[in-house]
Amino acid sequence: MEEILEIRDGCQTPVQLLRSLAFARYIKIYKHTSLDYLQNYLNQMPLNRQSDVFHKIDFIKKIRLNEIVAILESNAAKTDEQIEHHRELVRFLDAMFHHYRGKGYSRLVRLQNEVIDDTQIDTADSVKDKVTNKAIALDDLIQKTRRLLLDKVGLGLGVRRTQGMAALPNVTAGEISGHYLNLPADYVELAHVPLTIAADIQTGVDYNTPSNKRALPFYELQHNPFNHENFEPEQWVSMALQVGAWLIVAYIHKSRGCIEMEPGLLNLFPFADMDKIQTGDKPDGIFLFGDPHASDDDLGFYWDETNQILVGTVPNRDRLKYFGYAKKPILTLHNVLAIKKGEMPLHCGCTRYLMRFGESTGEPYIADMLVKADDMGRVVLEKDSKGKMRPIFYGTETGAFACLDGFSEHAKIQMQGREVGYNKNTGTNARQIVPVSEPHEVTTGHELDILLYMNNFDLIEQGKNTLDIAMSQQEAIEHFRLGERVAAGSTHTSRGDKESSYWANPFPTLKDAQNKVLHPDLYEHFLENEALFIGETLPLIEKKEMLIGVAHSQLMAGVYSQNSDEDLTRCGYNNRNEVEQIAPIRLAEDLIDLIKKQASRKRERLGNVNQLSITVALVGDSRTGKSETAEKMEGILHLQLV
Repeated sequence: MEEILEIRDGCQTPVQLLRSLAFARYIKIYKHTSLDYLQNYLNQMPLNRQSDVFHKIDFIKKIRLNEIVAILESNAAKTDEQIEHHRELVRFLDAMFHHYRGKGYSRLVRLQNEVIDDTQIDTADSVKDKVTNKAIALDDLIQKTRRLLLDKVGLGLGVRRTQGMAALPNVTAGEISGHYLNLPADYVELAHVPLTIAADIQTGVDYNTPSNKRALPFYELQHNPFNHENFEPEQWVSMALQVGAWLIVAYIHKSRGCIEMEPGLLNLFPFADMDKIQTGDKPDGIFLFGDPHASDDDLGFYWDETNQILVGTVPNRDRLKYFGYAKKPILTLHNVLAIKKGEMPLHCGCTRYLMRFGESTGEPYIADMLVKADDMGRVVLEKDSKGKMRPIFYGTETGAFACLDGFSEHAKIQMQGREVGYNKNTGTNARQIVPVSEPHEVTTGHELDILLYMNNFDLIEQGKNTLDIAMSQQEAIEHFRLGERVAAGSTHTSRGDKESSYWANPFPTLKDAQNKVLHPDLYEHFLENEALFIGETLPLIEKKEMLIGVAHSQLMAGVYSQNSDEDLTRCGYNNRNEVEQIAPIRLAEDLIDLIKKQASRKRERLGNVNQLSITVALVGDSRTGKSETAEKMEGILHLQLV
């Protein structure tokens, strides 16, 4: 807890900053961190070398705030000894400044209850401006204070490095009282946690977390994991997220290894519409990450039938402190709610292609690619204007939890400045959360035109199409049910091994690798939804108004042990390493051709329209090639400007 700095002071001048409670808290954090470091260092030193470290420890212990304020308020030190002592203090503060910028975690908070008061002093949009302005003002004040202190002791000479020395808080939050949430009485303790409804996050930051992969499942519980008796509101932050059609409130524990999930979630999901809170809508789900009082048996979700709310919990354990344990459980809550409502959650990437037609030729071309889902969405059967039932796709995330292993250097450069990263120095499975879509695109439904299962391990010979859409609907559905893929090693399955997950694991896992049903009630609901989906889409597929089949990305074909070197050579690859970069290009080319053909068919059905959408969902688990194929398509179509 002591490593987290929450700033609620409204400082205007350097002296006010140095006298603030926030500064006192952070100097205490940095002194504690420094003393721990020196003590560990001391324990490894021979006795005859320890005296210098003892003196450094003694110096740090004796640092007092009034000395620092005195430096700023005085004109000059009187003696050489005082000058050297002041410089030593300022050097310590400068090291503290860099610790704050790099290894500390800070939250700047602005209370914004006016947003939902009847007076309407602030609007939800104006809060964002005020939050950003407050972050910038604090950054300016911190840098100004640093420069003044350096100048006071004669250390401010030389080149000034302003732009590279940003001291923005990790998160600047616009909060309202948690009591504005319409929580059931059994969860009233959660109302004491202020609710974040707007934020400005520091991007270009990489956080190191104790774990960098998922190993344990997030399954249904037979008990409610929320324990109101042990809940301490002051130790939590919360945010109201719009995940698909549902309001899900995430609570993150203010401890290192947990609080780092906050900026990632803010870069991944859109905020809930303020209207839902103003009108008293009850949250559909609550999610607690890093609960220090939860047991190992509390990892999972629970449907509270009495209060009609879904509850998810991740205990405070180092092996669970990974962003995947924040993202996947929240999406699990979304999927459970979707299944209960009679909808089909799809573990997929989904893109809406904006199609236009040449004025003279009538030939279709792709004018834009708009991401509807990076990892998860849902299909709802809705009637069109003629009363015909059609599958309509809705997304969940506005961001992508991107694995950097398969992206080109150009794609990584394109992400810079917008990303929140995790564990970039761990080798495999380094990840970044980057924005890829807008809330209105994710929450607006569009007709699903093409549904493909991503096969990432079968090799396809050069010259052959990487898309198989000639199969029957039933044959295609079996591919989705089997859900085979070769893993990249980001979960419990070893890299290069094949695994099978029903419908590519629309978490929670409905059936295990041995075909055992894991969540009987949800599985039965899913079967009913699947049967309805199959029945309503069959006529569309027979008329080619909707296409279904298998897409071969070959992304992991190079590491799949069942593919021999001779197989790779026969399919046009010089070595195993190049498969990952070249194969998605082949799929991208074939997919572009298919989209254009489908656009022409759809135009015939709709009449002589000048513009329409083709929405394509690529179903598959991690590293099946969803994001990589989309990246290659953007490159081929030159939709990303340099």
